[in-house]
Amino acid sequence: MTTASTGVDRTVLRDMLSRWPSGVAVVTTVDRAGARRGFTATAFSSLSMDPPMVLVCLDRAADCHPAFASAEVMAVHLLNEDQAHLAQRFATKNIDKYDGLPASEGLGGVPLLGGVLARVECALERRIDAGDHVILIGLVRRCEVFAGAPLVYFARAFHGLRTATHHREADTP
Repeated sequence: MTTASTGVDRTVLRDMLSRWPSGVAVVTTVDRAGARRGFTATAFSSLSMDPPMVLVCLDRAADCHPAFASAEVMAVHLLNEDQAHLAQRFATKNIDKYDGLPASEGLGGVPLLGGVLARVECALERRIDAGDHVILIGLVRRCEVFAGAPLVYFARAFHGLRTATHHREADTP
């Protein structure tokens, strides 16, 4: 199967893209009715330090797309290596992603998940249409960092990332 606009084989493209390891995040918001929404993302990045901004990419086919199209706030949660279950939950369509899941309330009522590696709360500043995704740009209002190791997505699977210990030559026997 090829993409209509470029003739690139989608299977090969997906396989190639799966070779790029990325961190895993869960992005949350509340819709206009106050319902909690969210999705799993591997496309997250710092955008600017002054002003502090981040971006995350959302598939237009995601069931939470309408909520993020009008949301005023979002929180991006960088997952710990033992939180693959959260990544799976927030990647699953047509379920209540918050059923039985404890979440506190952040700025603007945005749901905050616990046990994460880091978290950033943002005012949603801009949305940019890009192919089958929307780039959500957030102005950072608050961020927190916690202990742990990141969950990584590589070759279509979740993995923990162990920190390697490096020694200088003078330190090795």
